[in-house]
Amino acid sequence: MKRKAGAFVGICLAALLLVGCGKSNNSSSSGSNDTTTTKKTDKFQITGDADSDQYRGVIENGRYRISKSRGVGVQQDANNMLNLKNFDIGMTDISKKFFSTQSYIFQEGQYLSTSTVEKWLGRQSKDNPDGLNPVDNGNGSNRNPMYVQQIGEQDYMKNNNGKLTLAGMTIGIGMNQKDYYQKQQYGPTFTQSIPHDKMVAQGKADAQKVLERVRKIDGVPNNIPIVIAMFEQAPNDSLVGGSFYAYAVSNSGTQLGDWKNLDIKNVVFPATSTNSVPNSNDEHSFENFKDKIQNFFPNLAGVTAQAQYDGNTLKGMNVNITTQFYSETEIISFTQYVAQAAQSYLPNKIPIDIQILGSDGKTQAFLSRNAGEGKFESHILTGN
Repeated sequence: MKRKAGAFVGICLAALLLVGCGKSNNSSSSGSNDTTTTKKTDKFQITGDADSDQYRGVIENGRYRISKSRGVGVQQDANNMLNLKNFDIGMTDISKKFFSTQSYIFQEGQYLSTSTVEKWLGRQSKDNPDGLNPVDNGNGSNRNPMYVQQIGEQDYMKNNNGKLTLAGMTIGIGMNQKDYYQKQQYGPTFTQSIPHDKMVAQGKADAQKVLERVRKIDGVPNNIPIVIAMFEQAPNDSLVGGSFYAYAVSNSGTQLGDWKNLDIKNVVFPATSTNSVPNSNDEHSFENFKDKIQNFFPNLAGVTAQAQYDGNTLKGMNVNITTQFYSETEIISFTQYVAQAAQSYLPNKIPIDIQILGSDGKTQAFLSRNAGEGKFESHILTGN
């Protein structure tokens, strides 16, 4: 069991809803071959391992190149942070269908600025002709809702003789199924439901506009593939985040290819009468795991899991366990037991994260397993 070492990585992974992104293999070593952990050139470094199923990232002048517009969204997005996490993870998963982790280098979005995204997310008006959301027609029965909630960009680069060049992009567009608004400042919040067919139709129209605008941005070649991925936001009170429901690709110009529909579902374990799961065997596995650790360690406040399905196939799981332990020896023993129980009872061949939290909400330990692995790696985060 690892203590301290990797704690930061554990905390970062625990922040994700699901474990589709796996574990990174970054280090500070350097070399001249792309398959080494970090590749140095005149102006940038490439982190990661080319043999991994995760993208290598870009470090410029000793710093990670962050997105120019990350976190920009309509205010209500802050009420369900799981939407943001699923949005980032899902974009990466879709990107892997088009941009191989062995051939492409990941770069946070550099072409859509904060001001540009803010304009696009606004309502269309005389002062903001670029707004993707419809004009404000008041709060009556025919109110125009805010359809578009967030826009994200991921860049996929090629290393051409020591120079990074843009070779592909993924643009994610988050659409609301419910729009929350106030009729007056500090007044009560109202909810407007958006029919699914209207959300999809508006999303397709907005996707075409976004593609045409991105192609006009300086530095974006006309002949690189651009993937447009559509995301449905979960409501504010949902226990899980939203999911991507469709994507299309433009190989050149402003012509979008056929839309590919997705069947991604996010569910919560244990299931309830109003929260069913696609595969009852997965539910039984989780219940056996839950019963095993609760019987052995009765001082648990709760054991829940959030899982993602593609159709009826389980793709990943994130387990949260809240304890009432205070001593480090208790936490160590419990973490060891959870690792054994998880290996025995939780579904195999999928990535799983397990976060052990204290009653104060602080992370006490973190366990993770990548797809195809048997044993869990664990990290204890308490003590000196």
